[in-house]
Amino acid sequence: MRSLIYCIAFLIASPLWASSEYPPIGVELRVEQISAHAYYVHGMPGMATDNEGFVSNAGFVLTDEGVVVFDSLGTPSLAWAMRQKIREITDQLVVKVVVSHYHADHVYGLQVFKDEGAEILAPRGAYDYLESAAAAERLEERRFSLDPWVNDNTRLVRPDRLIEQEYLFSLGGIDFQVNYLGSAHSDGDMTLYVVQDRVLFSGDIIFEGRIPFVGDADTKRWLETLAALETEGLAALVPGHGPAADRPVEAVASTRAYLAYLREVMGAAVEELQDFDSAYAAADWGPFESLPAFEAANRRNAYQVYLSMEAESLAGD
Repeated sequence: MRSLIYCIAFLIASPLWASSEYPPIGVELRVEQISAHAYYVHGMPGMATDNEGFVSNAGFVLTDEGVVVFDSLGTPSLAWAMRQKIREITDQLVVKVVVSHYHADHVYGLQVFKDEGAEILAPRGAYDYLESAAAAERLEERRFSLDPWVNDNTRLVRPDRLIEQEYLFSLGGIDFQVNYLGSAHSDGDMTLYVVQDRVLFSGDIIFEGRIPFVGDADTKRWLETLAALETEGLAALVPGHGPAADRPVEAVASTRAYLAYLREVMGAAVEELQDFDSAYAAADWGPFESLPAFEAANRRNAYQVYLSMEAESLAGD
C-alpha cells in the first residue's frame, strides 16, 4: 500500500520536474557520498550572501521507501538544484526534511521539498524565529541581496512536526535518531544520526575548517552542548559549514576551542571592566587568523560574546 501511495504521489508530482520555476544557479553543486546511504553537498566558504547564498551544507539519506533530507540550503534555487542531483541517484520521493535550525542559509530552500509533499521536522524554537520581526526583515533583505534566487515567490515554511526531545524513526530499513539540543547556536538546534551508517549531521553546532558564525547564540549553552556531544564510534560527521570530518572528535574540539577562547578573552575583559576595542586588540587571534571567514566574522563574534558576557555578569550580580 505504501509503495502504491508513493507511486501515485510520484505521478502527480512528476510534471514539476519538466521545468523549473526557480532561477538557475551559476555555482557548482557537487554531491559527495560519505557512507552507504548518506550524501551531502558542501557549501563554499563565505558569508551569507556570497556564492549565490551557497555557504552552508545540506545532506540526504537514501532508503528503499524514500529520501530523508537534512537542511535545505540558502535559496529555493539551490534546493531545486540539489533535488535534481538526488533524482540523478534515485527515483524515490523526498518524504522528510530534518531542519537543524531556523537560520536563513539552512531553510530558504524548504519550499521545494514541502511542495513535493515532504514532512518538515524542526526543533522547538523554530517559531521564535518564524514569528520574529527579524525573520521578515531578513527575507526582505535577501530578496535584494540574493536576487533573483531569493525573490517575491520565496516563502518561509513552517514545520509540520516540532521536536523537543529525542525522536526516533525508521524508513526503508534505515534507523534515524533526531537529537534535540535546545538553544545553543540558535533558538533551537537539532542533529540527525543515521544509525546503520554511523553518520552524524550536526548542523551549525559544528563549523569545520572555518570561523563559526556566532550571531545571537548562547555560547555558554553551545559549549555545554559540544561537551556532551557523543562522537565516539562515528564514521563521519557532516557539519553545518565546512567539509565532512572523518575525525569527528577533532572537528568538535576545533569549534569548542574557538568558542572557549572567545569566552575566556571577553569574559576577562568584562570582569576587569576593560572596553571591547582594547580587549580585542590585545587578544592573540593567531590560531584562528588563517581560517576562512576570519576577517568577516571574528570581530563581530567577539563583540557579541563581549555583550552577552556583560549580560551574564549582570545577571549573576
